[in-house]
Amino acid sequence: MRIHKEGYKILTPLFLTIIAFAALVHYVLPIQEDAKMVMYIGLFLLISWLTYFFRYPKREVNYGDHILSTADGKVVAIEEVEEPEYFKGKRKQVSVFMSGFDVHVNWYPISGTVKYTNYHPGNYFMAKKPKSSSLNERSTIVIEQEKGKDILVRQVAGIMARRIVFHCKEGDYVKQGDELGMIRLGSRIDFFLPVDAEVNVTIGEKVRAQQTVIAHFSKAKQSQ
Repeated sequence: MRIHKEGYKILTPLFLTIIAFAALVHYVLPIQEDAKMVMYIGLFLLISWLTYFFRYPKREVNYGDHILSTADGKVVAIEEVEEPEYFKGKRKQVSVFMSGFDVHVNWYPISGTVKYTNYHPGNYFMAKKPKSSSLNERSTIVIEQEKGKDILVRQVAGIMARRIVFHCKEGDYVKQGDELGMIRLGSRIDFFLPVDAEVNVTIGEKVRAQQTVIAHFSKAKQSQ
């Protein structure tokens, strides 16, 4: 199992801390053996979960003239909304919530030119809540495939997340399925699509990054 490079920044110091704490418990602290065993099991489960959390799967990308999911998770919102930051108008929003057991690496949903990026510090409300999209720590990335075929991807931090990572800058050309970045520890992805985009998922559906088709641009735009 591959580990994402962001994971080593947490796993390495944590692993060393756990070793030091386990040695302290074993050799110094006057704790009963049963209690020590419970602590060891708890520490083992913690490091195992974090290692699993930072896994970096290798997948076949479902390339095509469609919009792929940027993240693994569950679809929690499909609605028409006002998008005030970049488009300043109506867009179709699709949101995917990532639990603590989903892969948290993110990938580009389409190929195109990055037209806009921004990072917003903020709160850490539960990522399932609608207000998290505008109040939590978040990033905004707009990718344009061609005129009229552009989407906004928003990485939203959750109640446990404390770091959002994205690699692109304005003017970059990005390829569908390549790595966009990562959100550490519980979060969601919001897609802001053209109003006439044809959504291909339903509320409650589990989706996989690089593989699940979230939506298609309208047939009229595809034929232009």
